[in-house]
Amino acid sequence: MDICKVGVIGVGRGTTMMDYCKNAKNAKLVAICDKWELGLENRKKQFGEDGVKYYTDFDEMLKDPEVDTVMLANYATEHAPFAIKALRAGKNVISEVLPAQTMAQAVELIETVEETGKKYCYAENYCYMLAPYEMKRKFASGEMGEFEYGEGEYMHNCESIWTDITYGERDHWRNRMSAFYYCTHSAGPLIHISGKRPVKVVGFECPFNARMARMGARAGHTAIEMVTLENGAVIKSLHGLGPAKCSIWYSVYGTMGRLESAREDACIDGNSRLYTNIDTREDAYDGEASTYIPEPGVKVEEGSGHGGSDYVCLCNAFEHILGHEADIVDVYEALDMWMIGQFGYYSVLDGGVPKEIPDLRLKSERDKYRNDRRCTEPAVAGDQLIPSYSKGTPEIPDEVYERTREEWERKLRGDK
Repeated sequence: MDICKVGVIGVGRGTTMMDYCKNAKNAKLVAICDKWELGLENRKKQFGEDGVKYYTDFDEMLKDPEVDTVMLANYATEHAPFAIKALRAGKNVISEVLPAQTMAQAVELIETVEETGKKYCYAENYCYMLAPYEMKRKFASGEMGEFEYGEGEYMHNCESIWTDITYGERDHWRNRMSAFYYCTHSAGPLIHISGKRPVKVVGFECPFNARMARMGARAGHTAIEMVTLENGAVIKSLHGLGPAKCSIWYSVYGTMGRLESAREDACIDGNSRLYTNIDTREDAYDGEASTYIPEPGVKVEEGSGHGGSDYVCLCNAFEHILGHEADIVDVYEALDMWMIGQFGYYSVLDGGVPKEIPDLRLKSERDKYRNDRRCTEPAVAGDQLIPSYSKGTPEIPDEVYERTREEWERKLRGDK
């Protein structure tokens, strides 16, 4: 196997993966799948039919013998079931954010990866942004000493794009997820930088606000998790879809110094710029502040999304699938990242008490969660349904969703 033959599900976010494959030496696009036929037709016009097949049924795409790697860019709440299907069909999997919706899915996903022996990579692209990726390299080299503390932020005011990503659907997964669900853009890079497993979390939930009400999102606007790692270090994860302003930012401390990315509002190369202050030894205190923009490690295609991190993330994933050494997020680390939010919300629902985060590498730990379907989606949770907001799921007038749907349909028609 000298090149991955890729089938992508999801014509929205999946276009990033399709674009990567156009000029890649390690991946070739051979199939695209989506139940939305208009979107699929648009991709057919974009990518043509020479060597690319188009499917409206995922199961049919899995029967395609040419597809050896499936890239999941469908709804985030569907990633685990679709990954499990693909793995059992003999395909390797690259999954977009998030890896699972419930602990029961998490257990089944891990065991399916182990049983099939196929490759699974989690496409947490924020780990590969220039500053946090350089932070990981500095800890891995020993230059920073032992990881002691870190903070990560993914604050995204989504009001202006909510129509584009929810289509006016009242029960779109984004409208009924808790504030804690979308946690791996903030917590994930910290886990990847430190190389440590999270063992305990306390969650804090910000209130449901007027912006979330206008959007139709039935949850608190922001979540915070305070997390203890296996070595005793602590990280703070801050993420939200309804704050007033946006922020992508990381700061980490080791026994030898501090590393910090630029604040977006600093207007100096965004979060690509890294600030460093590192000592020559723990007791030297001789470090000096400096700043630079790190190299990405691979040659990035011009225009690649999220500051080039999409390209690096995918390049590494395909190299790993082909059997080459590459820095990826495997299934265990992916679920460590995700459980920070899941158990952070359990903490809030239980009055703010700390929650132990299980090690799903251990079968004895998995057994406790095989039937844990707690989530905010009724069809999945059944009698284990939890609210999208800890104080009770907010009631939002039908007019909000009707307006959003009308806006979405106008955009499809090309109306101004």
